[in-house]
Amino acid sequence: MPAFQEIKYAFFSLMSTIGPKDIIDLAVLAYIIYLLLKLIRETRAGQLLKGIFLLVIAYILSSLFELTVIRYMLSHALDIGLVAMIVLFQPELRRALEQFGQTALGIKIGIGTPSNDVKQQWNKAIDVICDSCVELSASCTGALIVIERQTKLGEQIESGTIMNALPSQQIFGNIFYPKTPLHDGAVIMRNGMILAAACFLPKAQNDRLIDKSLGSRHRAAIGMSENSDALVIVVSEETGQISVAMKGVLTRDYTHEMLKSTLEKEIFYESPSDEENSKNVLSSILGRRKKK
Repeated sequence: MPAFQEIKYAFFSLMSTIGPKDIIDLAVLAYIIYLLLKLIRETRAGQLLKGIFLLVIAYILSSLFELTVIRYMLSHALDIGLVAMIVLFQPELRRALEQFGQTALGIKIGIGTPSNDVKQQWNKAIDVICDSCVELSASCTGALIVIERQTKLGEQIESGTIMNALPSQQIFGNIFYPKTPLHDGAVIMRNGMILAAACFLPKAQNDRLIDKSLGSRHRAAIGMSENSDALVIVVSEETGQISVAMKGVLTRDYTHEMLKSTLEKEIFYESPSDEENSKNVLSSILGRRKKK
């Protein structure tokens, strides 16, 4: 009982010293931990974090039971744990910083909305993209179009062929025609121009969790949208279905009007309403059910 009373007294003494700033501090810390756990969920980093947690428990137990050798080894292992975590979690940390830069705050700090000249060029390009996707869809010609936004895609551009061309249905048709050298890869657009073609895109973070019915183009689109804020349009070679990948999420069964509306709102930094997103997702689900 005396020990319980001491613990109780210590607890209430500690609580009495906590002020509003401490509560805010703890709330922010809890939210950061929640975001980190959400980020590494279902990734390789999640398994690594479990291993580190087990090492910490083992160190505590070795201290309680006075296991000198094990405690010595674990203490030195934990000393370099911070550096090891940075090295092991490098892809996840990079992705977290990129996602923070893609938030509303990051966009305000960055470039902001496009200039009037760029807007005019994008207005013309959006019509061409939509018309081209519908035409490619009708002939079941596979296509992969990446629209660069705040995150620059220099690595992917360097992997392809530089074009710097004004978009047109003829150019898209020639690029994605199956027998041309540039068809096997992605077109990257910047400021309403076709900047490069035949570009290689990064793999998705959770490639094994993606629907197995999706082909390499759809997987590449998801991967690109996970690694950047890019808007990626996919035309299926098998079904002619038009899909759009954003923030690691692929929505399908886009019509000309739906695609144009999405491009206008996303390119000019106006987020689509929750109601419209729900309609797109619902139409995608209904489309898949009809095909089944």
